[in-house]
Amino acid sequence: MNFRVLPAAQGEAVAAAIWYEDRQSGLGDEFISELNSAFDVIQRNPLSAPRLEYYSGPHEIRRQMLHRFPYAVVYLCRDDEIVVVALAHSRRRPLHWLNRLV
Repeated sequence: MNFRVLPAAQGEAVAAAIWYEDRQSGLGDEFISELNSAFDVIQRNPLSAPRLEYYSGPHEIRRQMLHRFPYAVVYLCRDDEIVVVALAHSRRRPLHWLNRLV
C-alpha cells in the first residue's frame, strides 16, 4: 500500500518540530522521532486507529495520536493508499485540513 504525506502536513510537522526545538534543545528531534513511529504504526495497520469522530464526510478519516505531544496524525484510508492530510494539534483549529481532501 502506498503511503504519502501531503506537503501541508509536512509543513505542520516541521513547524511543530522547530517550535519544540526552540523550547528545549533536542526536543524537536524527539518530536520527529515520535512522529515517525506513528507513521510506522499507521503503515503496518492503518485501520487500528479510530475514525475521526467529528468528521461526517464521505472519506474514511482516521487519527493516530502521538504519545508525548498533543498532536494527531490525521490520515485518509483508501483501498490502495494512505494519505496523511494533517498533523493536527489537539487543542487548535479542528477540521482546518478539510480542504486538503482529494
